[in-house]
Amino acid sequence: MPHLMNTYGRLPVAFTHGEGCRLVDEQGKSYLDALGGIAVNTLGHNHPRLVQALAAQVGRLIHVSNIYRVAEAEAASDRLAALSRMDEVFFCNSGCEANEAAIKLARMYGHQQGVDQPAIIVMEHAFHGRTLATLSATGNRKVQAGFEPLVAGFVRVPFDDFAAIEQVAAHNPNIVAVLFEPIQGEGGINIAHQDYLRALRKLCDERKWLFMVDEVQCGIGRTGTWFAHQHAGIVPDVMTLAKGLGSGVPIGACLAAGRATGVFKPGNHGSTFGGNPLACVAALTTLDVIESDGLMARAVALGDAIRGGLRQALAGNPGVVDIRGDGLMIGVELDRPCGELVKQALAAGLLINVTADKVVRLLPPLVMSDAEAAELVASLGKLIKDFLGA
Repeated sequence: MPHLMNTYGRLPVAFTHGEGCRLVDEQGKSYLDALGGIAVNTLGHNHPRLVQALAAQVGRLIHVSNIYRVAEAEAASDRLAALSRMDEVFFCNSGCEANEAAIKLARMYGHQQGVDQPAIIVMEHAFHGRTLATLSATGNRKVQAGFEPLVAGFVRVPFDDFAAIEQVAAHNPNIVAVLFEPIQGEGGINIAHQDYLRALRKLCDERKWLFMVDEVQCGIGRTGTWFAHQHAGIVPDVMTLAKGLGSGVPIGACLAAGRATGVFKPGNHGSTFGGNPLACVAALTTLDVIESDGLMARAVALGDAIRGGLRQALAGNPGVVDIRGDGLMIGVELDRPCGELVKQALAAGLLINVTADKVVRLLPPLVMSDAEAAELVASLGKLIKDFLGA
C-alpha cells in the first residue's frame, strides 16, 4: 500500500495521460472529464500552448524568493488587476491560502478602524478551505467536526438573504467585512441573485465594511465573465482566486481594491512559493488562451446546451428537484443522496462529482466540444434515470 496519509476517499483509478477533456487510465480506458479536477483544469489536459509555455519557463527559471522582484508575478498581477478593476494582488498557492489572506486582511483592516474584536459575516453552506481560519468560516459541520475549538470572529447567516445581514448590521458593531461565494460550489451550486450582490455592495459602502468575494471555484471565465460577481456590475474590495487560474499548476491570489488597498505592509503576510515564475506563467497563459479562443462565450453556450439537454432528458422525473447553474458550473439536484452515482459514472467512463449529498456537480474544462457536451448529457441522463428507477 502507498504511504499516503488517508485523507481522501480515493476512487480505484489512476490516470496516465490526458488530451483535452479526455483522461486515460493505466489499463488504457478513456474517460470524459466533466469535473476538470474540480474546476482546476480550465484548458483541459495537455493543452499545447500551456505545455509549451511551461516547458520554456522550466528551462529558464522555476522559483526565486519574494525578497527579489519576480517579473512574471508583476505581469500576472497587472493582468488580473486590469481584468478585475482591482488594485493589488497577493499570490499564494491555493484557495484556502487566498481566503486565509482575505481573513487576515479583514482583521487588520478592522483593527486599523479601531475595532477591538473584528468579526466577519459568512454564509451557511459556504466552503472557504481547510485551514483553521477558513474551516471556521466554512458553513459545513462535517468538515469542521473534530477540529474544535474553531477560530472565533465569524457570524453566520443564510445565503442570499439580505434581511439577515441587515439584522446583524443593526446589532453587531464589530462587523468589518462580509465573505461569501457568488456561487456556492461545495454547497450545491447555489447562485446568489444579482440584486442581492448589489444591495450587499451598497450596505458595505454605507457601513465601511469590506465586501469580500470568494471566486476560487466560480471565477476565471467559468460563468461567462472573468469573475462571477461581474454579472452584477460591481467591484469587490477583496477577491480570492485559485483552482482554474493556473490550469492545473497550483496558484492562488488575493486581490484588494478600494478601502482594502494598502492594508498589508511588508512583513504582515507572505508565502514562500506564492507567485513563483512557473505558476505565474501558467496563469498568464491560461488567461491568454481564454481570451484568444473565446472560451468565456463557449462556457455560456456549452452550459446552456448541457442544462437544456439534461432538462429534456430528465423531464417529468419526480426524483429530479432542480437543474441549475451558470456557464460551466452546473448542478443537478436529486431528491435523495446520490453519492453512488460517482462510481457508476466512473464505470461508464464519465468523471463527475456529488456535493451536498444530493447534487451532481459538473465543472468541465472550458475547452469541451459540442460533441463531448452531447455525450455528457446522454451518459449522465441515462445514469440518473437508471439510478432513480425511471
